[in-house]
Amino acid sequence: MARLANILQLGIKEIRSLYRDPALMLLIIYSFTLGIYLSATGEPEAPFRASVAIVDEDRSQASLRIVNAFQLPYFLPPEFIDIGQMDRGMDAGRYTFTLNIPPNFQRDLLAARQPTIQLNVDATQISQAFTGAGHIQRIISDEVADFIGTYQHPSPGRIEAVVRAEFNANLNRSWFGAINEAINQITMLSIILTGAALIREREHGTIEHLLVMPVTSFEIMLAKVWSMGLIVLLASVFALRIIVEGWLQVPLRGSQTLYLFGATLLLFATTSMGIFLGTLARSMPQLGLLIILVLIPLQILSGGMTPRESMPELVQRIMFVAPTTHFVELAQAILFRGAGLGIVWPHLLALAIIGSAFFLAALLRLRKAQE
Repeated sequence: MARLANILQLGIKEIRSLYRDPALMLLIIYSFTLGIYLSATGEPEAPFRASVAIVDEDRSQASLRIVNAFQLPYFLPPEFIDIGQMDRGMDAGRYTFTLNIPPNFQRDLLAARQPTIQLNVDATQISQAFTGAGHIQRIISDEVADFIGTYQHPSPGRIEAVVRAEFNANLNRSWFGAINEAINQITMLSIILTGAALIREREHGTIEHLLVMPVTSFEIMLAKVWSMGLIVLLASVFALRIIVEGWLQVPLRGSQTLYLFGATLLLFATTSMGIFLGTLARSMPQLGLLIILVLIPLQILSGGMTPRESMPELVQRIMFVAPTTHFVELAQAILFRGAGLGIVWPHLLALAIIGSAFFLAALLRLRKAQE
C-alpha cells in the first residue's frame, strides 16, 4: 500500500507540474482539436467552387453535355468566353481552369477521330489545381463515353467492372485522415510529455530530491507513465467524440471501449519510450532532436500514411516491433470495419508485449542514470 501511495502522489505531482507549464498545455489542446481537424481537411479531395471558363467552338450536343457537367459545389457556373480572353483571364487570375472545345468536336467523336480538348490550369492555385485537373479529366471522359454510348450500342461480349467501396463508400479522405492524425497525436504527445517531465526535473534539480526520498525507480517511472498516459488518454477521448465523430462527422462503427483499451496499451509503450529518451537526453533541445528521429519513422512507416504492403520487406519486418504499427491496424479495424476482440486480439497482445519490453528497457536505463 505504501508503494501504491507513492506512485499515486508522484503521479499527482506530475499532473500539477504539467498544469503549470502553459506551453505544453497549449500543445495538448491544439494537437487534439485544431491539429486533427486541419490535418483531416487540409488536403482537398476535390475542387471546391473552382472558377471555370469555357471556349466552346463547337456548340454541339456533346460540348453542351461537358459544359453542364460542371456543377456546384465543385465548380462555379462556367463562364463562356472567346479564344482571345483565355490568356488574359488566366493572367489576371480570374479563372483557375480554362477549357477550349475545338470546332467539329462532336463530328470527330462520332467518326472516331479522337479530338483533343485543351485544358489550361492556373498552377498558382495549388489547392485547386492539384485535384481539379484530374477531376475535370474524369468529367470529360465520363460525358464523352455516355454520349458515344447513345449512338454506338455495346457489343454483346463487353464486360464492365462494377466497383463498390466498402466502409467508406464516398472515399472520403478526411475520415481516414482524422483517425490517422489522432493516432499520430497520441504517439507524439505521450513521448513528449513523459520525456519532458524527466528533463524538467533534471533542469529544476528536483530529480535529486526524489533520489534521496524513500521511493524506487520503478515507482518514479510508473508514476510518470500513468499520469501522462491518463492526460493523453482523456484528450484522445475528447478528440474522438467531439472532433472526429462530432465536428468532422466521421462514423465510428466499432466498440470505442475496445479502441480505448488498445490506446491504453499503446500509451504504455510510448510513455516508456519517452522516459527512455529522457534518460538519454540532457536538455530539452536534445530531447527534441531525439523525438524527431523516433517520431518520423513511427508516423510514416507504421501504415498510417502508406500501406505497409507497398514498403520493402525489410522495413515491414523492422516496423513490426513498433507499437504504432499494430495500433494503426487495430484502430482502423475497430473504428472503420467494426471489428471485435476476436479479430484484433493479436494486435492487443503485440502491444502488451512491446510495451512491456519498452517499459523494462526504460526502467533499466532510469536505474542506471540514477546510479
